[in-house]
Amino acid sequence: MNLHLNEKVVIVLAASKGLGRAVAEKFAEEGAQVVLASRRSDELKTVADDIAKRTGNPNLYTKPCDITKGEDIKQLVAYTVDTLGKVDVLVNNSGGPPAGGIEQFTDEDWQRAYELNLLSYVRAIREVVPHMRAQGGGHIANIASSSIKQTLDSLLLSNTFRAGVAGLSKSLSQELAKDKILINTIGPGRIATDRLIELDDIKAERLQQSREEVRMKEEQSIPLGRYGTPEEFANQIVFLCSGANTYVTGQSLIVDGGLVKAL
Repeated sequence: MNLHLNEKVVIVLAASKGLGRAVAEKFAEEGAQVVLASRRSDELKTVADDIAKRTGNPNLYTKPCDITKGEDIKQLVAYTVDTLGKVDVLVNNSGGPPAGGIEQFTDEDWQRAYELNLLSYVRAIREVVPHMRAQGGGHIANIASSSIKQTLDSLLLSNTFRAGVAGLSKSLSQELAKDKILINTIGPGRIATDRLIELDDIKAERLQQSREEVRMKEEQSIPLGRYGTPEEFANQIVFLCSGANTYVTGQSLIVDGGLVKAL
């Protein structure tokens, strides 16, 4: 299948590791021009060089960006348009907020999670939409969590704001359809990233078990019997943001090996 991504311009947020890096690499494999953004400025160039070497695509660009800062997001989009002339695809991504329940979080904790996991997406979309509208369309993918379908224990902050992302995507799919801008939410289940290791470690400490014991039990609950890989997750993003997708918008796709039982 021709995904029609050759020389398309793609922005990937939080691209220095984990799901963001995997998504950036998949777009690079398909011949896209990819702008990697992350507040981890020291790692960005190394990651971009590694992806270029692995894919044979030299069109990797980097721009340090703290996605909790509106001015950083404005500068990221301006840099992309000034350097590459357009924005065809935006992949919104962010690290997860701390685990915990209602009594553990202050107002400041709630505000930080809001700015990281929801407001950053709003700001990035607001910046790219005028450019996508002017060029006749585009694709936006909002990475959230499987919690948009089924809440996760001890992840109150994430459950709250990831659900907001799903609502944002659905609302904007209606508003932006006339401009041929397609927007979807993609929720990872148990994908083998550093974030998942962190959550497994928290659970292992609480249950006084080893990380391996926790993983074994978690994998038993997944119909496919294993954690997913970042590459498997990235494949779904790339398809939904490619020229092969001309009619899927406003949807929430869960990439979880069948774990979530909700409809």
